[in-house]
Amino acid sequence: MTMLPPGAWREDSALLAVLDALGGSAETRAVGGAVRDSLLGQPVSDVDLATRLVPNEVVARLAAAGLKSAPTGIAHGTVTAIAGGRGFEVTTLRRDVATDGRRAIIAFTGDWAEDAARRDFTINALYADPVSGEVFDPVGGLADLDARRVLFIGDAAARIDEDHLRILRWFRFLGRFGVEAPDATTLAIVAGRAAKLRGLSRERVADELLRILALPDPVPVARLMLNSGVMAEILPEALDGGVMRLHALVQAESAAGVAADAGRRLAALLAADALAADKAAARLKLSNRLRKRIGVALS
Repeated sequence: MTMLPPGAWREDSALLAVLDALGGSAETRAVGGAVRDSLLGQPVSDVDLATRLVPNEVVARLAAAGLKSAPTGIAHGTVTAIAGGRGFEVTTLRRDVATDGRRAIIAFTGDWAEDAARRDFTINALYADPVSGEVFDPVGGLADLDARRVLFIGDAAARIDEDHLRILRWFRFLGRFGVEAPDATTLAIVAGRAAKLRGLSRERVADELLRILALPDPVPVARLMLNSGVMAEILPEALDGGVMRLHALVQAESAAGVAADAGRRLAALLAADALAADKAAARLKLSNRLRKRIGVALS
């Protein structure tokens, strides 16, 4: 049996109050990043919860315990529990009924394995009871976490077809956990579906790209995106020496002790032509503030 290491987040009185209100580990468990990062010995910031309870029951139980809630995504099963002045996302276990690559029609389920099966990567489908520390691993995520493998759950092609943004999410998690040795089969599947990114909203693409660029060193994964054809689909302006400019910038940041900045790094990826860069920023629907920063950096 795998157990969570000790951690301050597990003793958080606000989290424990929410868990107690929602029936403990028989009904509600921590899921995803908090479990994964805790096992890796990394800091845990946000704690997401998965529950067998349907949203209306979540709201009712929180209210009965004197806790507030907000229906932040109730149509998709998510209620934000508010305790200690902070929010905890509580999402009912789900299964996909239909998907189109951008959104899913879901149904609620009481089956932890069904919920795990609809998630993206094995390392993100780990559940745990913060009180006892017991970890639940329905899809083999622990072995992949130990090996620093970023693998889709089940059929990689099917997972991507459910949500095309998972292509970029795979690169982001690869940059965090396993860029040294990406799974060749998965990389081929991702590359073969790169064109599907065209159907996503530019805001979603830009958000994921900025998350990638905020990694401590995004250069290896950016180079992989370039060589696989993914970069051409989301930022063709970066093809003309963009990754080389990014590499030089990351080295300069490190030498100067400057904190990583995704906006500055995006400017490095874009062509030195300020007009072309602004067109790219407009296409990605970046904020006016970020567009201005990029324009200043390239002027």
